[in-house]
Amino acid sequence: MVMGILGFMRGFSARVYRAKPRTKAFPHGYNVQRRALSQFKCSDADDSILPVLIVGAGPVGLVLSILLTKLGVKCSVLEKNKAFSNHPQAHFINNRSMEIFRKIDGLAEEIQSSQPPVDLWRKFIYCTSLTGPILGSVDHMQPQDFEKVMSPVSVAHFSQYKLTRLLLKKLEDLNFHILKHAGPEDQNIGPIRARELLMGHECVAIKSSGQFVTVTTSRLEEGKNVERNIHCKILIGTDGAGSTVRKLLGIQLRGEKDMQKLVSVHFLSRELGQYLINVRPGMLFFIFNTEAIGVLVAHDLQQGEFVVQMPFYPPQQNLADFNPEMCRELIFKLVGQELSDIDVIDIKPWVMHAEVAEKFINCNNQVILAGDAAHRFPPAGGFGMNTGIQDAHNLAWKIAAVTKGISPSSILRTYESERRLIAIFNTALSVQNFKAAMAVPTALGLNPTVANSVHRVMTSGIGSLFPSGVQKVILDGIFTLGRAQLSESLLSERNPLGSSRIAKLRRIFEEGKSLQLQFPAEDLGFRYLKGALVPDNVSDVRDGQEPPTGRRREYVPSANPGSKLPHMEVRLLSNLPSEVTISILDILSVDKLEFLLIIAPLKESYHLAHSAFKVAEEFKVPIQVCVLWSAEISKGVETSKRAMAPWQNYVDVVEVKKPQTSLSWWSMCQMSDKGAILVRPDDHIAWRVKSAVEKDPVLEMKRVLSSVLMPKYQG
Repeated sequence: MVMGILGFMRGFSARVYRAKPRTKAFPHGYNVQRRALSQFKCSDADDSILPVLIVGAGPVGLVLSILLTKLGVKCSVLEKNKAFSNHPQAHFINNRSMEIFRKIDGLAEEIQSSQPPVDLWRKFIYCTSLTGPILGSVDHMQPQDFEKVMSPVSVAHFSQYKLTRLLLKKLEDLNFHILKHAGPEDQNIGPIRARELLMGHECVAIKSSGQFVTVTTSRLEEGKNVERNIHCKILIGTDGAGSTVRKLLGIQLRGEKDMQKLVSVHFLSRELGQYLINVRPGMLFFIFNTEAIGVLVAHDLQQGEFVVQMPFYPPQQNLADFNPEMCRELIFKLVGQELSDIDVIDIKPWVMHAEVAEKFINCNNQVILAGDAAHRFPPAGGFGMNTGIQDAHNLAWKIAAVTKGISPSSILRTYESERRLIAIFNTALSVQNFKAAMAVPTALGLNPTVANSVHRVMTSGIGSLFPSGVQKVILDGIFTLGRAQLSESLLSERNPLGSSRIAKLRRIFEEGKSLQLQFPAEDLGFRYLKGALVPDNVSDVRDGQEPPTGRRREYVPSANPGSKLPHMEVRLLSNLPSEVTISILDILSVDKLEFLLIIAPLKESYHLAHSAFKVAEEFKVPIQVCVLWSAEISKGVETSKRAMAPWQNYVDVVEVKKPQTSLSWWSMCQMSDKGAILVRPDDHIAWRVKSAVEKDPVLEMKRVLSSVLMPKYQG
């Protein structure tokens, strides 16, 4: 049903906007900026230069390639690995990312139907072992998370490698060719073709000229490294936390490095999965006992797929120490008993950082960083992959505007001014959430900062004078003494110290001071303060997002410029009295570069819509008008056909009020129905007027579209 509705929406939103030729000059100030459009405009006649080349085929690179292809931008992707990893990695998809996925040909629906049932992953559980006493648990799902009042879709728990498979299928549906092996169709001669994903191609050099970027790739072929030069107009690095693109450009990261080193062990056990389903289902299990400490991530209890993460202290500990047999023994200690069917699949070390690149765009707007290449967060709260997906959504329409000759390359600068502040905020939030996670072991007498300090002394202090073998013995002894704090006799209500620690632990859980999963206010409520938008007033740009608290805060819908368009269910006026509803977010399609003007059915607002259409013609950018009717209208009301004539790219919708809220659309937006909202292709509000446009509406729309599509550089 949902996919059918979305298909219908794509149909009506794809009505062609026919621009009539005009020769009228822009007012003073507008024509100067339009002369800059030719820098990146791509001609189909020059096939030797690819419009966009993406380096890195993780979720961010794949989502970006899908969005660009849907917008008609020719692009290809390079991936240095010869095959995609099956290591689960990221697994939490937040509300905003799911809203984006909802527009990609039913992707959100596929994720929701394939993920484990919510009741199997809604909790974090703290215990002495998976079969031992529970110290506490936190349910992260609230009733409002399922009511779809604030968003048309819910969060999801879906492993990264499974998401990658779905994204690759979407690319193949768009006629992308995934080339995993060298063959006649993949020779190192001639230009790269659009819609290709080349596996096993590593970026080894980048050279930028005024006209294009030359990317040198290296591929192992018959035992030899074979290089190839690829020319592109825009290069985008989505190649992960250790980004080669970022390093080749010499872009530095700012923040906190090496917060924690861990080993991640991917294993299967249906026996363990079935036990947890029946006894204590959850997403994360924080396990503390005298023999082992670790975090178990239940990627899929039904399939028995897990990742356990354990602290790692090199050089005293070596990765070779974590061989499959040792990992099995550690897992048994965390479970509290042996498993008959355990299968260790993969063992990987990783380092936790909290850093943001000093800049996201370089080489005269020709090279751009996105995703983990631009920011590296602690995994607490799952902001890493989600922030990257939202980077791609912000960037795609701006690249399309440049390559289609609608905007100058300066609009790409707004990607940095908008997304870098969000990355900095999400870094701080992730660090706060990570510290909240550390509150639990600290309450149990296991302060992680003490363990890290001991390790530093052993590595670079007086302990470094001892031979490596002695260092390892000393470090293991100190950690064994630390874990003794978790003995059953000490961690007991009968023991005064244990009773105090247990009481402190309860307060942490009751007051919401432990690790959190959902952050609705930050997930749906993030706002761009400057960039491709028109602030209400000068002081507006000084009012930033509230500083992160590390605790869950509910999302409050806002129509401030830079905010995401609030969700509301609506019905198509042409489809009444049908009860079928859609989200107002569905009216914006990812299949075309189009702005949306939302108005009420009032004479002055129709006049503004006519002005917007005329100005949009001059700017050569499509615009659609959404006429939003009150929920109280009668069913026989006349549509906007006569008022909008001769323009046809509009849709009449009727708001649907939910029992949970009695607010109308305009009340929710804290605006009069005489106002208007202009929405960008990425669902963010570019401009709004709260009451009515007092100036000449044509001149006002020219000012707005000029500011949004041809912004001056904002550092």
